Amino acid sequence: MSAKVLIAGSWREADATGTFQATNPNTNEKLPTEFPVSSWADCDAALDAAVEAAREMRKLPAAKIAEFLECYADKIEAAKDALSDAAFAETGLAKSPRLADVELPRTSNQLRTAAASCRSGDWAQATIDTATGIRSCFESLGPVCVFGPNNFPFAFGSVSGGDFAAAIAAGNPVIGKANSSHPETTRLFAELALAAAKETGVPTSIVQLIYRTGHADGERLVSDPRVGATGYTGSRGAGLKLKSAADAAGKPIYLELSSVNPVVILPGALAARGNEILDEFTTSALMGTGQFCTNPGLVLLLASDATESFITQVKERYAGGTPGTLLSPAVATSLKSSVETLCGFGAELLAGGGELEAGRCALANTVLRASASQFIDNPEGFQTEAFGNASLIVVADDLDQLCKVIASLEGNLTGCVYSDPAGSDDEAYDAVAFELTPKVGRVLNDKMPTGVAVSAAMNHGGPFPSTGHPGFTAVGIPASLIRFGKLTSFDNVRAARLPALLADKNPTGKTPRRIDGVWTTDDVA
Repeated sequence: MSAKVLIAGSWREADATGTFQATNPNTNEKLPTEFPVSSWADCDAALDAAVEAAREMRKLPAAKIAEFLECYADKIEAAKDALSDAAFAETGLAKSPRLADVELPRTSNQLRTAAASCRSGDWAQATIDTATGIRSCFESLGPVCVFGPNNFPFAFGSVSGGDFAAAIAAGNPVIGKANSSHPETTRLFAELALAAAKETGVPTSIVQLIYRTGHADGERLVSDPRVGATGYTGSRGAGLKLKSAADAAGKPIYLELSSVNPVVILPGALAARGNEILDEFTTSALMGTGQFCTNPGLVLLLASDATESFITQVKERYAGGTPGTLLSPAVATSLKSSVETLCGFGAELLAGGGELEAGRCALANTVLRASASQFIDNPEGFQTEAFGNASLIVVADDLDQLCKVIASLEGNLTGCVYSDPAGSDDEAYDAVAFELTPKVGRVLNDKMPTGVAVSAAMNHGGPFPSTGHPGFTAVGIPASLIRFGKLTSFDNVRAARLPALLADKNPTGKTPRRIDGVWTTDDVA
């Protein structure tokens, strides 16, 4: 018997077209539980339930929805051991510190941060123009579908992560589509969310869960008239198929797809603290077996003796290290294929590559090298994402050629520049930053990009193909909530009929509102 799906507030047998099992990447063995591949009937039932939940949620005070998020965060923390055990079995990620001590606290923290934004209404951008009698704010959009990734089973999970938290805090129910790499972990989260919904008295269909659908049903789901929007994190190929379907139906879909996250190391920085940069790079690039969406996969340097020494040391570090476990057989196969693709385009294999380990999802730590002229001649090919413990180093003859490489980049989540703290690289920095900034969502100086802080100022987004739209972020509350809101203008609407956020009296006494062109927490005069 396979696991049940969560639809309309109850766990039920799926209307299944088949089943699948997750794989333990540490052993390459199938895990025992079977999970259903849902037919359209399950999707249809979940959509109907989500529509009713959305109607009920529109009547709820924001504080009630915030209470649900906070209660859910408490339950996640109480279930730390069970969640960490399940995720370790399905992903190979270390229970401690990665899962229990880092990712789980981040998950509960972002749920509570979303709850605070929901309660205050700061995300809604309440705007009041007393001269025209027009007032506006963002409101809930409707049911949101969330497709979670393989690499963050907690913090980006379909029924626990940032997209989930943002959608709920904006007043929308969520239909979660589990990632096939960690369905049991996702099921445990859904159980906790349902318990929190019952305990706090919100609609039990505020969260629903299916594990997998056929490709056609997934595309039908994101384009259904009942859907408000979709959040997706995953492969470029699958994401673009979903985007095509959603776009054809006029449905918003927010994608996080692929990113090589260029790191530029200028000569003065290399001279001033090359050993420190070496440590920072190799740690960042191989952390979590390189399976971070902000992993520094592309390193850009100017030709010099110091550069050659740096590359030699990187090669030695990679060759001398034990490779970590990759998330799944699919990730391992994809990484091996990407390395072979880069070599096929002419990249020189300095370390690693080769065959996958027997009995474990693992590939030797891999570093490749190409010239800037090679890159400029084939920028698309050399930007093949090698998701995992592999990095490409590109060496330019001079600053002009380096800038041409950067100008040929696709969109990325991050871009980093290391420069001399004494100022010898300042002129080069200005030229590099001019080309780099339009290509990335987050510009870093003198630090690696791997960490993504849960900060209101964070942009975890960027130009295509890092995401589907450069104007939105998946991390950073309250900004991330706006993706799942609808801007509504109230023109000459009587005071008693306005949303609380647009009343003359500030409903919380501290919600920021734009009144006659000025952001303030005051009441309307």
